Amino acid sequence: MSARSALPVIAVAAAVAVLAGCSSTTSGGKKGSGGLELVSSGTLKTCTHLPYAPFQVKKDGKVVGFDVDLVDLVAKDLGVKQEIVNTPFEGIETGQDFTIRKCDLAAAGMTITPERDKVMDFSDPYFNATQALLTKKGKPFKKVEDLKGKKLGYQKATTGGIYAKKHGKGVELVEFEDLGLLLTAVKSGQVDAGINDNGVLFDYVKQNPDTAVTAEFNTGEHYGIGVRTGNDALRKKINAAIKKAKSDGTYDRIYKKWFGTTPQS
Repeated sequence: MSARSALPVIAVAAAVAVLAGCSSTTSGGKKGSGGLELVSSGTLKTCTHLPYAPFQVKKDGKVVGFDVDLVDLVAKDLGVKQEIVNTPFEGIETGQDFTIRKCDLAAAGMTITPERDKVMDFSDPYFNATQALLTKKGKPFKKVEDLKGKKLGYQKATTGGIYAKKHGKGVELVEFEDLGLLLTAVKSGQVDAGINDNGVLFDYVKQNPDTAVTAEFNTGEHYGIGVRTGNDALRKKINAAIKKAKSDGTYDRIYKKWFGTTPQS
């Protein structure tokens, strides 16, 4: 899902009904509504797009990861269980999945961008990210421009793709549907390099020492958890859970669990 990006967005209008004062309902509400609205009573449905380790990945038949653990804190505070909904990333980032009530929130390693902010509301930032370059070990590529005449892979609908298109004059760009396909293409030599978020690429290199992250680009990205536009009650609950986790040490413990270190201040 990658500094997962900003495709041009077509806003989808939808009529919504307002239900206030309920802890769990099946309808939407307008911005500022005091009620907490969930798609299904007793369940917090999270849209994501697999695989995106270490944020979301399926292991032993169960979806786990940094984002999963973080949203579990929100679900616990609400007294409900989190349910993961694996769905194409385009439906998440365009806001369509919220319009059709597929999920309550989206935790998908998703960068907050102005385009996305038009079709959903975001939590406070919970993770700092930037773009990075993955190659086979020993390759000399230090920036996108070094790949002129070579193949650079990127994941569809991501900020990595946007960066590659902006800086990749003379580079042959190859689009992949998901992160797994992109990583395999780099490892197999199908492309000379791949661009994606630094967190997922460093995680991949740990398990694949024949690959290397040769460069990082300071794009100053921040991940946010998305909710349907106007679902302020849920957004505030998410923000409260993130704030509490950062203050009591829970965030650092989850971070170290998935990244092997604590976040830099």
